[in-house]
Amino acid sequence: MGSQKDTYYLTTPIYYVNDVPHIGHAYTTVAADVLARWRRLGGDRVHFLTGTDEHGQKVAQAAAERGMTPQEHCDDILPRWREMLELLRISNDDFIRTTEDRHEERVQEFMQRLYDQGDLYKATYAGPYCVRCEAYYTDEDLVDADLCPIHRKPVEQLEQENWFFRLSKYAPLLLELYDEHPEFVQPDVRRNEVRAFVEGGLEDISATRTEFAWGVPSPWDPEHVFYVWFDALLNYITAAGYGADDDAFLRRWPADVHLIGKDILRFHAVYWPAMLMAAGVEVPMQVYAHGFLLVGGEKMGKSNATGIRPEELVDHFGLDCYRYYFLREISFGHDGTFSWESMESRYTTDLANDLGNLVNRVLNMVSSYRDGVVPAPVGAAGEAEAQLAADREHAVAGLAAFDRLEFKRGLEDLWVLVRGVNRYVEARTPWKQNKEGADADLDRTLYECVDALRAIAVLISPVMPDAAEELWAKLGLDEPLDAQRLPEAGEPGATPPGVTVERGRLLFPKLEE
Repeated sequence: MGSQKDTYYLTTPIYYVNDVPHIGHAYTTVAADVLARWRRLGGDRVHFLTGTDEHGQKVAQAAAERGMTPQEHCDDILPRWREMLELLRISNDDFIRTTEDRHEERVQEFMQRLYDQGDLYKATYAGPYCVRCEAYYTDEDLVDADLCPIHRKPVEQLEQENWFFRLSKYAPLLLELYDEHPEFVQPDVRRNEVRAFVEGGLEDISATRTEFAWGVPSPWDPEHVFYVWFDALLNYITAAGYGADDDAFLRRWPADVHLIGKDILRFHAVYWPAMLMAAGVEVPMQVYAHGFLLVGGEKMGKSNATGIRPEELVDHFGLDCYRYYFLREISFGHDGTFSWESMESRYTTDLANDLGNLVNRVLNMVSSYRDGVVPAPVGAAGEAEAQLAADREHAVAGLAAFDRLEFKRGLEDLWVLVRGVNRYVEARTPWKQNKEGADADLDRTLYECVDALRAIAVLISPVMPDAAEELWAKLGLDEPLDAQRLPEAGEPGATPPGVTVERGRLLFPKLEE
């Protein structure tokens, strides 16, 4: 690894602009955002990239159907993607469009390099091609002789003269990469899949096309445009400064993780590292392929009318529940089913009851018993406090699961603290302490509860930024929430006594019918 790297660099796939975003796209994007916010919370310098993939046959066809040029179509659809990022509070540091000069020029330089060193040659391609995937298949890949394995729609038979990339030459290096760096493709089941594919024998792949002009032209053979995947994959380095800003590139590259859906695994875990090896550029540290989001048992997508738009859910459940639900409900590496009912149940149980009621109850008691002023913890700490401290430690340590993209596990561990504070309140019965005039004990109880809420606000902030900010404001703390860093912010006793809390509105009000 280059000694200059000092940045945690993560990426989403760049999204295809043949249509507007659905919750499948948002799933990857939110996961990446939670990871980026989590790393910043730990004090890392983060560079988080997302963007749009704007070339290729599918985009040209979508534009033609709308009576537009491909560029007009891309410019017209782009605001929908930007709106999705805004709607979901995505904290990306950069947004790349593959139609930008900074990308196209570098793609030409990179491919020229492969051409100059003899890694590209001219030959005729004949075989099945899926326009939806923009992918070439072998006859063995097809389902029922002529259906794309991803879309289950008939493929086209293509025959044309293309420039080919010598992918087969890199098979031994790829196998070595998978074996020496098992973390390169995760989860393990995906690495085994990729390894078996490469071991089964790699064929060279077409790197250019001639039957349409919407793409980056080849500098040495302008009749050809680069096959959309060669153009798209390069976004990860062109946006990081490759060939344009060496200093920025050295600080960011190699990427710490490319987050992708498993349907584009082969491109990212076979073609992409081979291209980089050919150009003498380090390969990324990890490609993490998550499962599909299923609705009624079908993969989310445009072609089967399951493309639910994120705003439909955010309007009803709110942003925080939207971001929380998918990561808490589904193990990130696996397929998972979305249903309105399960989302409703998560909202009510985890957010409104466990967290929302707890916040309301604690702040209500501080308001009623101490005029809203947080008392100093004068009473003795006992077993209940020791258990609360253990729950807090468990939650702070448990969120490290986010580093491994185990969001569900991390959130389960965080909820140990949320439920632990609820249990602490029940065990300490502050309403009785108040009634019996046990002032010192009551002060200790109220302080511990508020201090735990302060930690919870910090810990939920990567996943639920709105709720975290609202809770932080209720706690009346002077330091800004975005200045908090773990592990210090998770330590007990950091709430200054004497701050004034405000109950305000419910954090997670009852859902409307």
